[in-house]
Amino acid sequence: QYHAQNKAKLISETRRRFEAEYVTDKPDKYDPRDVERLQQDDNWVESYLLWRHSIVDETLKMLDESFQWRKEMSVNDLTESSIPRWLLEIGGIYLHGYDKEGNKLFWIRVKYHVKDHKTMLDKKKLIAFWLERYAKRENGKPVTVMFDLSETGINSIDMDFVRFIINCFKVYYPKYLCK
Repeated sequence: QYHAQNKAKLISETRRRFEAEYVTDKPDKYDPRDVERLQQDDNWVESYLLWRHSIVDETLKMLDESFQWRKEMSVNDLTESSIPRWLLEIGGIYLHGYDKEGNKLFWIRVKYHVKDHKTMLDKKKLIAFWLERYAKRENGKPVTVMFDLSETGINSIDMDFVRFIINCFKVYYPKYLCK
């Protein structure tokens, strides 16, 4: 019972302080849908708190970074039609199947990710599209990320893209990475 009360208190403090310290000054800094969801979805707030070990100051910084990214990437508006058709059709990034523990598999077929600055934003949006779609459907169930390296050459290894994927789980979708 103490844990539940403490959790509720931390969630409430996070919401109050984020609104007062981050939103009030610059209401256009974030997508209003994210700010509204923060006020309504306890699980979402809790996922950020857990990732920052219940330290509210750290959680607020993480929310700020995450919400700015979500607005910049138009995460709430991503649909299949907003992703280039060819990128969906090659099957380089997709959700399919489950691991032994029942976690959804998030496949990244590395051979399709030749470093190319012209397509990088679209590839990042595709990652965000799949993670957001999954997050809305599964509300907190983790995924297992699979990097399929078959038929991969040295040209396919794009460390900037790999860092982006890692950052997605560290900052933008906390609690979603199983392994």
